[in-house]
Amino acid sequence: MTANAPTTTALGQLITFVGGDGSGKSTLATRLHQALNDAGLKAILVGKHSTDVPRDPELSSYLDRLNELVYRRDARIAQECGDYYWLLALASWYTLQDRLVIRPALAAGTHVVLDNAHHKILARYAVNPEVSTRLAAQVFAHLTQPDLVFFMNVGAREALARKGSFTSLETGHSGGSDEDFIRYQDTVLNQMRGQAVRGGWLSLDAADMDREQVFRAACAALADQLHLTV
Repeated sequence: MTANAPTTTALGQLITFVGGDGSGKSTLATRLHQALNDAGLKAILVGKHSTDVPRDPELSSYLDRLNELVYRRDARIAQECGDYYWLLALASWYTLQDRLVIRPALAAGTHVVLDNAHHKILARYAVNPEVSTRLAAQVFAHLTQPDLVFFMNVGAREALARKGSFTSLETGHSGGSDEDFIRYQDTVLNQMRGQAVRGGWLSLDAADMDREQVFRAACAALADQLHLTV
């Protein structure tokens, strides 16, 4: 090999988090992202409202407008649009975030910590009799496959104690009581548990662990499965 031979940048790795509302996904994602950077590794945190496309303000602006349509809209309008519309709107959002933010970062050797993975959406549609589960799976099938998925296995009652409040969406629009939240969230959680088994996700029984224990377990998994020491 000559001294001037080109070097190949190692690909970054995609780390995602799945769990019910209030399970601690964002807390763990934020902490692991910081830990990766503190360890001298290049990493970005991508979340529900991440719209920055490096060095391209026009694409960033476009992605932000799409994010506003999908996530920053009036709840009444959201319900009027219907389930099929939101499935396709969400697929559009995830497609562009994957294409414009996640894939370029991975290609540049930057690790991506994805707080806002699509798997929970698949679980919600799996318990929705109005929409084909097969269709829901198809519209997300092209997204980049994660290298490691952390599944925050926390029951709905524990999650509600952590959250303290919830939206109509988080009850599946089934009602406004705590029991409506718990019933719907546990139904969705059972779908995610099935996904976890089929997908080989790393399950963290976070309800039985404090935040430090969850973090240490996640760090051990990064070292063991992805060879990332933090």
